[in-house]
Amino acid sequence: MKAIVLGAGKGTRLQSEKYNMPKVLRKAHGKPLIEYVIDALSFIEQEDTTIVVGYKKEMVYEEIKGNYKFVSQDEQLGTGHAVLVTEDTFKDYDGPILVAYGDMPLYKKSTYKKMFEIHEKENATCTVLTAVIDDPPAYGRIVRDENGQMEGVVEAKDCTKEQLAIKELNVGVYIFDSKFLFENLKLLKNDNIQNEYYLTDIPKMVMEKGEKLVTHTIYNTNEVYGVNTVEELEFCEKVLQEEAN
Repeated sequence: MKAIVLGAGKGTRLQSEKYNMPKVLRKAHGKPLIEYVIDALSFIEQEDTTIVVGYKKEMVYEEIKGNYKFVSQDEQLGTGHAVLVTEDTFKDYDGPILVAYGDMPLYKKSTYKKMFEIHEKENATCTVLTAVIDDPPAYGRIVRDENGQMEGVVEAKDCTKEQLAIKELNVGVYIFDSKFLFENLKLLKNDNIQNEYYLTDIPKMVMEKGEKLVTHTIYNTNEVYGVNTVEELEFCEKVLQEEAN
């Protein structure tokens, strides 16, 4: 079992330049965001966790103590590219890799562990974490067929009115078979408005190629909220404070 934590972002909407630090080092309830993430992944050996860094990466090296591996994403070309830069780290590995985000401090260890259990039990190529939320944020919606099998993800901005009523969300956390992941990351296209390579296209490839995709769903939870704005940082701070009390 191995993990990749994406932490290269600048955090422009979080006004991180004003604080002169990368997004993942902004603090919530007294601790950098990324430390909550690596704490939740502590059931994986430190040397099996690779952290992707970019903006002001030296500060992350300084902050994160332990045997973690670091890989630098010098150009931010999207989440798919951020994972692809770690390829050399995993060249001799054939097994599951969890991809998590360094700016999502609310995920619990039990959620990540459960994903691994399901992935192994189902012998899946890809396990997608989904969340059912009564008042959903603007995340992609999970579309399922009449048998309940996941058919795809529609981004919130592309949803029809009916699709927006779907309460099951794609929250961007996945486990992939490592060989499939790196073979197919090289096939990603960046023909979108941002000209970025999206990791969300890999589950689509899993389905198109007839490989096994499964989901693990969590319900009405704050875990799925990440930090992109000052308001979201305040929200996570509040949740962490409540959990600590």
